[in-house]
Amino acid sequence: MNENHRRSASELLEPKQRRRTRIGLVSGGLGAYWPQFPDLLPELQASARYVTERFTRLDAEVVDVGFISDAQEAGLAAEKLRLADCDLIVVFLATYLTSSMVLPIAQRAKTPVLVIDLQPTEAMDHATFDTGKWLAYCGQCPVPEVANVFRRAGIPFRSVSGYLRQESAWDRIIQWVHAAGVRSTLRNARHGLMGHLYPGMLDVSTDLSSVSTTFGSHVEVLEFDDLRERVNQVTDAQVADRMLLAKQLFQIDVSVNDEDFAWSAKVSVGLDRLVADFDLDSLAYYHRGLAGEQHERLGAGMILGASILTARGIPMAGEYELRTSIAMLASHAIGAGGSFTEIQALNFIDGVVEMGHDGPAHLAVSARDPLLRGLGIYHGKRGWGVSVEFDVTPGPVTTFGIGQDPDGRYVFITAEGEVVPGPLLAIGNTTSRVDFGGDPGVWVDEWSQTGIGHHWALCLGHRAGDIKAAASLLGLEHRHVSLGGR
Repeated sequence: MNENHRRSASELLEPKQRRRTRIGLVSGGLGAYWPQFPDLLPELQASARYVTERFTRLDAEVVDVGFISDAQEAGLAAEKLRLADCDLIVVFLATYLTSSMVLPIAQRAKTPVLVIDLQPTEAMDHATFDTGKWLAYCGQCPVPEVANVFRRAGIPFRSVSGYLRQESAWDRIIQWVHAAGVRSTLRNARHGLMGHLYPGMLDVSTDLSSVSTTFGSHVEVLEFDDLRERVNQVTDAQVADRMLLAKQLFQIDVSVNDEDFAWSAKVSVGLDRLVADFDLDSLAYYHRGLAGEQHERLGAGMILGASILTARGIPMAGEYELRTSIAMLASHAIGAGGSFTEIQALNFIDGVVEMGHDGPAHLAVSARDPLLRGLGIYHGKRGWGVSVEFDVTPGPVTTFGIGQDPDGRYVFITAEGEVVPGPLLAIGNTTSRVDFGGDPGVWVDEWSQTGIGHHWALCLGHRAGDIKAAASLLGLEHRHVSLGGR
């Protein structure tokens, strides 16, 4: 990259600001122990302070309601957590406590609960320990009890067992915090839906009420007229500024003509206004158009602006793919990017699935400077103009889509693979070659059996665990396709 000319998206683009993930935290043990073993409570409270400190390091707001010792204190803590409107409540079992101290927290708060039990060290010193010192290691003791009571109450049970400074245990805890971030983002999201269904794509059709009832999101139904009027208000100076920004973000291929570039820049500024006016967190769109009329030109001119917005954390999906724009937003919430993707072809010599799409792309997944390429035609769509092209960064990736079952329930669907280098089409698409650890034809068959639709989000890293945890917090099923043990 020419450092004097182009800078990264993170330097140039202001990210979308959202409500921080809110984690409720309560620690506890059985108060009957305190008069019997005077040194026990101070040790447990020190462990609780360490747990609180670890949570405050995360990118989350922590609501710590303190240490509880009996059911009465548990009731008071439950009320505080109910009022806090948390995305996840974490109960730290510092030693044995009764299930009557945990159940009201889950029942009253009506928020997903994670139980953690982290003993002070890897193992007890059996030669020197008495009963009081042993009880500091007894947080695992009530886990089956609490799990049983949650099951009988119809409350999903989740737990992480380990020791206080065990990083692998904290990795599992952090995975639940990431999942809470997805829950927070989706239940507060405003999804835009503009235009109409791509003709004939029955899988893309989505019941808007089910989005709100499943995730708590709002769906704002927009017209291309809403975009048209905002684009009409864009000034020549704003177009010039946006073209300058694009030149800093992208390489400009010789195939891009000035008229199409200027039009895409103008639509980009109008898109920014549309997103701001309706306070959108995502947007799915499509318009077919006819004979070069303005709505057709708007639809064809959106790729530059949509890619810029996606890089800011406001994902855009073409072809009216609302469920995929939601998956892209969830991917962004766990810091995994999330680029609009479909299958392009299979390479049986190299054992890879070739994936990509024309339209909006997430600049965070690019292996090289993204390219703006001029296209005389978009495949299967009317219009012409500027498209974004780049290769996906080699390394671990996750495909993540939202399927829908016959009863209307959504399901989170994932597969993990590796992007490997090799030949790619230069047709104005985001493209990648993904090795899923087996026959690519078998992968397509297994992937298609899950209920996935035509499109999904391509995420950086192996993130199926985070997405599985997010599905749990949202009350959804998670399906994972794995070949070769991946």
